[in-house]
Amino acid sequence: MALALWWVTATVPCRAGPWDDFKAKASSWGVMPTLLYDGASASNLSGGAEAGAAYTGAAHLQLLIDGNSVVAGENLTLYADLLNTHGDQPSTLVGDIQGVSNIAALADTRIYEAWIQYNWPATSLLVGRYDLNTEFYRLSSSALFLNSSFGIGPEFSQSGPAGASVYPDTALGARLTYKPNSNVVARVAVMDGAPVERPSSLGGLFSSKDGLLIMSELAVLTRPGAQLGPGTAKSMLGRMSSLPPYEDKIAIGGWYYTASFNDLSQMKSDGSPVAHRGSAGAYVLLDARLIEFNSTHINGFLQAGLGDARVNRIGSYLGLGLAIDGLIPSRTSDQLGIAAAIANNGSHFLDAPSLEGRPASNSETTLELTYVCQATTWLAIQPDLQYVWHPGAIPGLKNALAAQVEFETSF
Repeated sequence: MALALWWVTATVPCRAGPWDDFKAKASSWGVMPTLLYDGASASNLSGGAEAGAAYTGAAHLQLLIDGNSVVAGENLTLYADLLNTHGDQPSTLVGDIQGVSNIAALADTRIYEAWIQYNWPATSLLVGRYDLNTEFYRLSSSALFLNSSFGIGPEFSQSGPAGASVYPDTALGARLTYKPNSNVVARVAVMDGAPVERPSSLGGLFSSKDGLLIMSELAVLTRPGAQLGPGTAKSMLGRMSSLPPYEDKIAIGGWYYTASFNDLSQMKSDGSPVAHRGSAGAYVLLDARLIEFNSTHINGFLQAGLGDARVNRIGSYLGLGLAIDGLIPSRTSDQLGIAAAIANNGSHFLDAPSLEGRPASNSETTLELTYVCQATTWLAIQPDLQYVWHPGAIPGLKNALAAQVEFETSF
């Protein structure tokens, strides 16, 4: 970890000039490149599966293209993100099911996102390879935390034939957004039921085995400043919008898979699992400005989701916490947060024959304390502590204490 931070600190200043020159040239052509790197050094200090340390990292090469500059397509945006993930998995040490690191993934290089978006007044259409969590099931306050559940609930992220279309494995599909006024946003997406990188048993893209994933969300938000009418500017809608951060948000959403899924516990007379056509879930999100004085803002958030307990391990999820911006007057960009994430095993998983003689706990609960230090305009450092009760929700593992330091650079 120390060596990685030294390399970033030592090399970025001397490369900033040529890179900035290249970005300025590319920008004149309507192309905006960005390099982003997240790295984390994590240690399981006690309990869990085993004591030890792990380093994990994720590098992005992102290209944002203004369609008007490149193909004379006004209101058209193109975007691509090439992702490289490397390192170890901190959760193998902790033994948890929610994921103590939101950047950890199997070592691979893949296209993470690649899509084209067109905006009309009050409407936006996006088609391509797309991470649902960039717009759905998303809260600004919970995004501060490093546990994966605070980004998107495990009852959804771990659903479907091979997981939902979220980091790091995304699917192909389309998203439609409608914004009738400045405070209301409605979204619906239709995606392939499995990510592009999928088990061979599922077949090819859009095969009948994985079906489709249909997702929708309705959100009501309040933002500071003057209210803007629909279609005021193309950048006020869809991905890569330049709207100011919201102060309050309430949203309700749901999803449905069209494929068939085997029940986790119910069996037919011949011993084969009962098959269910379709699988669904729903969630509620709340993010509210609780206290505001001078440069300090305190927001509270809540996430609550229900999954399909017949076919998914996680039957329900609850996340809640506080995010404090600008606690130190001289460091208004820093953030402090404390939050809890509770993932509950579904009833059919608890009754599964594979657990006979090895009863599972009802839930896994993680308490996270974190602080983001914005060291420079291009470097953020985030020390983090997580205490996990019942790691893996299976008796036999002691409660775990995990510590990590994550850093993010962008240029």
